[in-house]
Amino acid sequence: MTSAQLPEPSGKVALVTGASRGIGYGVAEALIARGDRVCITGRNEDALKEAVEQLGADRVIGVAGKAHDEAHQAAAVERTMEAFGRVDFLVNNAGTNPVFGPIADLDLNVARKVFETNVVSALGFAQRTWHAWQKDNGGAIVNIASVAGVSASPFIGAYGISKAAMINLTLQLAHEYAPKVRVNAIAPAVVKTQFAKALYEGREAEAAASYPLGRLGVPSDIGGTAAFLTSQQSDWITGQTLVVDGGIFLNAGVG
Repeated sequence: MTSAQLPEPSGKVALVTGASRGIGYGVAEALIARGDRVCITGRNEDALKEAVEQLGADRVIGVAGKAHDEAHQAAAVERTMEAFGRVDFLVNNAGTNPVFGPIADLDLNVARKVFETNVVSALGFAQRTWHAWQKDNGGAIVNIASVAGVSASPFIGAYGISKAAMINLTLQLAHEYAPKVRVNAIAPAVVKTQFAKALYEGREAEAAASYPLGRLGVPSDIGGTAAFLTSQQSDWITGQTLVVDGGIFLNAGVG
């Protein structure tokens, strides 16, 4: 979508973490498409700059850094406030999954890294957006969890445990931040991204065959859901985790 095709500014502003590609990029794209201005974050400065240009530098800024770095969290929120004067929506998408294997043999330092990035950073961003804007003005938070957080997830157990924690974080924040701020989570199944490619690369048709809707997810599937959960259409929804899974859970217990 070119600048000429964008709708009139909505007056709303979002901060989307981990958004230089994949699900985060899809979320930013959906919010921009409805007129929001957006700050995106990511670890790689070059990739982030490219994403800003693609999304539209007139409505998007980027702040590079590691999600678990508290100085980066502070800088992202401060830059958003400086550039746009507000931060209505926070989408916590930044995440990591550096290991594949049983948790019986998991290096505990790796487990700590997963929790720092996937859970503690989300809380940090939520605290900072709350104090910077949402406490007095309201808004919404969307946490990107995973179906791995609502079921056993063999070989990615640390990731699944962290996403279960993020789902509970969603409940805690929703209770504490009400009625000013609504807080919900999205739990996607496999979405075609660089992050998840190990789960489908080279065997996409086989992987998709188990989904009742016949395909894997794409970032826009999650972007559309995040746009809904930060819209007036969801004004009476908080503390919920919306599973977006192409119907894969319909197969539970079958066979």
